[in-house]
Amino acid sequence: MPRLAPKLLELKPVEQEELKKILARHHTSQQVAKRANIILMASKGKNHRQIARELKISRKMARLWRERWLELKKKDVPVRERLLDAERPGSPTKFTTEQVLQLFAMACESPEKYGRPISHWTSTELAEEMEKQGIVETISARHVGRLLSEATLKPHQSEYWLNPPPTKSLTKKSKTSVVCTNKHKSLEKRERELSVVMR
Repeated sequence: MPRLAPKLLELKPVEQEELKKILARHHTSQQVAKRANIILMASKGKNHRQIARELKISRKMARLWRERWLELKKKDVPVRERLLDAERPGSPTKFTTEQVLQLFAMACESPEKYGRPISHWTSTELAEEMEKQGIVETISARHVGRLLSEATLKPHQSEYWLNPPPTKSLTKKSKTSVVCTNKHKSLEKRERELSVVMR
């Protein structure tokens, strides 16, 4: 019985560019880089056997990531998230309260402060930056999104974060307010302020 040809995988120029950027980043994990290479090679018409031979992986792996890419593309999942492991059943990885608070603080700051040429954070960018900063060893974009959702934080709507640098005066009994303002599209020109008072 003849084998079926692998499903055609075509990349839009923007997808191809994003995959190349992922490969160029020095902090991209080997797994993600390998998956990006699988997709780029598949888009050039290479079959599972050729991809497996060139990347020294199994044909099963080449097939898995081609099919996964095509499936997630239909759902309009962002390019980087298509290369991440699927959520596994069971209890999610636990993070300390301090790590979660660092995520919230980062989400309310400008991405430019971290050298990212974007105006608003995405879950993927936040996950990458948390790993880069050493806040967590690894965290998925989905988990970041879930944590932000539970806290009703929307970094893509965040306007500013006021966070004074630590000084000696903070050791005195003075109050410092940290304010994160979120704009809600449904409420015209109204803003909800989330204030945390540090003592």
